[in-house]
Amino acid sequence: MEQITDNVHVETGYRGCNPGFVVTSDGVVMIDTPQRPSDALSYRSEIEKWGNISYLINTEPHGDHYTGNYFFSTVCVSHQGTREIIEKASLDQIKERIRLIDPDYAPNLDTYSLHLPAITFKESMKLYVGNHEFELIHLPGHTASETAVFIPQERVVFSGDNIFYKVQTFLHEALPNEWLNSLERLKLLDADIVVPGHGEVCSRDYIDEQASFIRDWISAVKEAVSKGWSIEEAQERISFLDRYPMGMGMDEFGPELQKMNVARLYTLAKAEQL
Repeated sequence: MEQITDNVHVETGYRGCNPGFVVTSDGVVMIDTPQRPSDALSYRSEIEKWGNISYLINTEPHGDHYTGNYFFSTVCVSHQGTREIIEKASLDQIKERIRLIDPDYAPNLDTYSLHLPAITFKESMKLYVGNHEFELIHLPGHTASETAVFIPQERVVFSGDNIFYKVQTFLHEALPNEWLNSLERLKLLDADIVVPGHGEVCSRDYIDEQASFIRDWISAVKEAVSKGWSIEEAQERISFLDRYPMGMGMDEFGPELQKMNVARLYTLAKAEQL
């Protein structure tokens, strides 16, 4: 667990996303949850040392951000699109995923259920908790409902998965043009510290490097399409695994991720949406 300001704590060592929390004068506000139940339980024990949990904010609808919601009996907040996707998620598939990544918890899965967001927004909202303000901003990119959480008193922004700090970027559901626009909007926030969805905590200076990596992906796939390569040929020939490592616990997934990224961008390029 890393304390990045007097009141903001982040865990970057879990498989999955980087969950964090903010200690206010009226309880703790969480941003995302650990994916593995065993991590969620130890994380909860740490948070409870700092106070009661007032709210939980989910930045996106991928399982590594919300699977751990079940272990926190507090009000959950998200973008409306994030709630809608979580609501449609297959509980059986989530349980099977847990069995694979956290087999020690598997005997307890009978009681596991989804903890859905109870409060949603569409463009932006502000949440006031004690002496802190939380600005939730819809910034589509990595997913259509991606959300940034800006805490002005701390000069910290949780970027969700619009930032992957020096690890491979997942583009399999991306809206690349919107993502690049969202990164420009992220730069306008008065934040010194960025908590990325994956990778180490960084400064706002990294935003341009993230944008450059996305543009490199776009250029490579658009060139493949212009040369008449099939999607299979593009998947065979395009890889950025030499640029960054995979995130925590995901090394074996690297080649498959490259194919998924190519498939997404190839489809968009053929539809002239890049």
